[in-house]
Amino acid sequence: MPAKFRTLDDVDVKGKRVLLRVDLNVPMESGRVTDATRLERVAPTITELADKGGKVILLAHFGRPKGRDAKDSLKPVAEALAKVVKKPVAFAEDCIGEPAAKAVAGLKDGDILCLENTRFHKEEEKNDPAFVAELAKLGGIWVNDAFSAAHRAHASTEGLGHKLPAYAGRTMQAELDALEKALGSPSKPVIAIIGGAKVSTKIDLLENLVTKVDALVIGGGMANTFLHAQGVAVGKSLAEKDLAATALRIMEKAEAANCAIILPVDATVAYHFAANAPSHAYGLDAIPADGMILDVGPQSIARVHAAIDDAATLVWNGPLGAFEMQPFDRGTVAAAKHAAERTKAKKLISIAGGGDTVAALNQAHVAGDFTYVSTAGGAFLEWMEGKPLPGVEVLRSK
Repeated sequence: MPAKFRTLDDVDVKGKRVLLRVDLNVPMESGRVTDATRLERVAPTITELADKGGKVILLAHFGRPKGRDAKDSLKPVAEALAKVVKKPVAFAEDCIGEPAAKAVAGLKDGDILCLENTRFHKEEEKNDPAFVAELAKLGGIWVNDAFSAAHRAHASTEGLGHKLPAYAGRTMQAELDALEKALGSPSKPVIAIIGGAKVSTKIDLLENLVTKVDALVIGGGMANTFLHAQGVAVGKSLAEKDLAATALRIMEKAEAANCAIILPVDATVAYHFAANAPSHAYGLDAIPADGMILDVGPQSIARVHAAIDDAATLVWNGPLGAFEMQPFDRGTVAAAKHAAERTKAKKLISIAGGGDTVAALNQAHVAGDFTYVSTAGGAFLEWMEGKPLPGVEVLRSK
């Protein structure tokens, strides 16, 4: 862990009111939590603070409400959280004002209280100083454990860090530690695997990575744009042909930075975008004009494996093909399993993040074998783009 961030090791919380910013933005269906991953991620920080005698006051948002809306209440999430942390979690009907103040006043050391959705107040997203001051009245220290919201400068994710002594929670600490290992001061050589549908959403990411890594594997629909830019006929494949000049510029920048770009050398092609559509592997010089590239081919998979074998550190964001449909998940799953094997053999540090990436690793049943898997979508991406994250910057030791 880089010493430049204050953590829970630097504070005695006994008897203190701890405003703990967490990510409780979990998927719900008919009032029930359908995936408790994020609750499980924040549980260690909550229980540690409670066990050490802190009065734990949870701050979180849920959804994108425009004002108070019962369907976006955190009450059912607080009930689900109580089962995960195996302790009672009280609930306050607001995050400021009398309901919050009254609930906080009733807390004993070790109690846990969840305040209502911070986004029920429009001042949260505006980082309004008066709203920050209202929140700050409720606590003595602020702990940020929501890396996934750290790219937003909101009242509860950044503003409080200027009003109260600020610390990184254990989830935030683990994330910062993993990111430091991935690109901050990594074991070299470093390889990045970047996939997904569009180059347009990842231009900043690619431009930053070519200056940081030794090799960059490009897969998914993005690879088709690069292949098209090099004059390969990609048939009816998804490709942003208007970004050919951008792709060439990224390749030139990579060459100048001594970063090897690894593109597919063959492709799995089908004529319909559907699960189990008949498909065939073709060399790049033989892609049928009416065919669609939906995955990398066997020779490309072998190249990706070789690149992983050469690396000491792997950073992964985005699938290599249309992984949500069989058999077009083959390339992504094979690469994920190979990286997992290298990680288990202590030959690779593997860091992955982004919604599709996590889904793909779960599909390959290897998410648990990677060194670290980030559940923070936008924040993980912005960090990989080299952008400062407000909710992290405010935790730096002054």
